[in-house]
Amino acid sequence: MTELFVDPHGDDSAPGTREHPFATLGRARDAARAVAGEVAVRLRGGTHVLDEPLELTDADSGNVVYQPYGYGTAEQEDVVVSGGRPVTGWRVEDGVWLAEVGDLDTRQLYVDGRRVERAGIDGLPGQVTATETGYVTDSAEPLSWHSPGDVEFVHRGVYPWTEARCGVASVAADGDGAAITMARPAFDRALALYNSTWEGQTSRGPGLPTRVENDAAFLTEPGTFVLERSRPGRHLLRYLPRPGEHPDRTRVVAPVLETLLRATGVRGVVLRGLTFADATWLRPSGPDGFLHYHGSGFYVGGPVRTVSLGEGVGSVTIPGESATIPACVVLEDVSGVRVEGCRFTRLGATGLGVSGGADVTVRGCDFDTLSAGALVVEGGRSVLVEDNRVHRVGLEFSGSPGVALSGTTGCAVAHNHISEVPHCGIVAGPGQGTRILRNLVTDTMRTLADGGGVYLAGTQGDSHDSGAVVRGNVIEDTRTPYNFGLYTDYGAAWVTVEENVVVRADSTAVLHVSPPLEEVVYRGNFWDADPVGAEAPPAGVTYEGNTTFTGGHEPEAVAAIRARAGLLRAAAPA
Repeated sequence: MTELFVDPHGDDSAPGTREHPFATLGRARDAARAVAGEVAVRLRGGTHVLDEPLELTDADSGNVVYQPYGYGTAEQEDVVVSGGRPVTGWRVEDGVWLAEVGDLDTRQLYVDGRRVERAGIDGLPGQVTATETGYVTDSAEPLSWHSPGDVEFVHRGVYPWTEARCGVASVAADGDGAAITMARPAFDRALALYNSTWEGQTSRGPGLPTRVENDAAFLTEPGTFVLERSRPGRHLLRYLPRPGEHPDRTRVVAPVLETLLRATGVRGVVLRGLTFADATWLRPSGPDGFLHYHGSGFYVGGPVRTVSLGEGVGSVTIPGESATIPACVVLEDVSGVRVEGCRFTRLGATGLGVSGGADVTVRGCDFDTLSAGALVVEGGRSVLVEDNRVHRVGLEFSGSPGVALSGTTGCAVAHNHISEVPHCGIVAGPGQGTRILRNLVTDTMRTLADGGGVYLAGTQGDSHDSGAVVRGNVIEDTRTPYNFGLYTDYGAAWVTVEENVVVRADSTAVLHVSPPLEEVVYRGNFWDADPVGAEAPPAGVTYEGNTTFTGGHEPEAVAAIRARAGLLRAAAPA
């Protein structure tokens, strides 16, 4: 095997040996392409800063491994692949740190490795009325915003499972108050998309904002920041420090790149033991905003359609087509690729995205501190997601699932621990042969409603042999009102749900949904409350051999299910 070495303090004109390593991953990639046979690219410890995404193509196929120096030993070095930029040159005014950052644009900031929030306030001040162009309030407070064009409105719970983000275009005086004009096309699209009726009540548009973010006027809470972009090429970053922080001693990093690594059409590449960190996603800051609908999908314009929630209940409008929140590490149409023991952290979108391709393994990885979900798999075949730890995700885009599958064939999600998620833990849209096995799913549905620890929707095959199996999972502490620990929804068909444990959910499961369930089996499950509809299961549901226990007294069989669920690793990270 040929070994190539990369060190942040190396030299790209060097030969790439242990004694004389390359400086950049791009140079090591190019050198690996020129080598016949197996290649190991060994990264020395430190932060490997990318000036542009690392692109892997079919030219990189073969037995190539990217891993830290000393991987798998006690001497393994800590390697971070970063798309961030350190912020320096601070000046202090009235306790606020200020830095001119040129054309830097970002939605996130990390201080000594800790994610800090954008400054904001809860809702608009005064008596507020929605208009066709935005909002009018009898409060003059919006007139004091420093940079209205950088302000963003958050609309949490437009639908119970939805959170939108729309930018402000301008603010003007309106009598004794203020008129707020919203950025387009986002606001026009929001008016078209978010329309519902519920028990005779009609709602149009995104409603009033639940939070207003990113203006210096909101910078009152220590540990928050604002980025002003009103002067092209002279953007101004403001940070209100926490006690004990000092501009000369505190490391501040702003994510700059949106993609860290993109592998397209690659075969036989392995990524091991690497930390991918410090990336952003800028589209929500632009005039298109972020018009979330469900899961990892968002609306980018085009037709909408109306879906009935049941006779006499109501309806909602939904996108004819949705886009998917992008990932900061992307695998497109790859085969035989393995991602093992990596960490995905401090990322402004989804951690890892797999699109198309086959025989991909994501094993033993940690996903944390992500603006969106951990992992999205679209259209892949024989993808294995196993023994991964997912927690503290969806920090900015609250509808994001921990792990999401759509259009997959023969995909397995097994022995993962998913926790601290604002909506669903694991989501499987229409597909074939999906296996969701022995996962531990805790503390989900923390922010939005109408979801579950494990959620399936749509047709999952054409028989029980080719359909989905949800077996041996333990689902605990599904938060918020109106949730279902195990949720087969929206015409789910050919699904077997068996030998799972559900405790401390608003509802353990639901059997009556619209469109109705078809060929769905609930068998041998254990829960601390009957599912909704269990007393009279619909025609499309087989409900047999399930056990409801009360008073916290779990049957002996539950212990065996618990013992086999969750991580295979001997010790999970805190």
